[in-house]
Amino acid sequence: MAVTVVNHKCVDAEKLKECLTAHYNDPAFYEECKMEYLKEREEFRKTGIPAKKRLQKLPTSM
Repeated sequence: MAVTVVNHKCVDAEKLKECLTAHYNDPAFYEECKMEYLKEREEFRKTGIPAKKRLQKLPTSM
């Protein structure tokens, strides 16, 4: 699950900075990001495979 914080209201640099700051200061958003990170870290520690590599499709041969 990837969290996207940029939306249609974050268009110019100042508005983008304000928008991102608001998201980063939101405790619920912080907890969501933290839990996602901890889950990915736990999986890496179990498997030794980074999330990017785990999410790639395996080639199939027929």
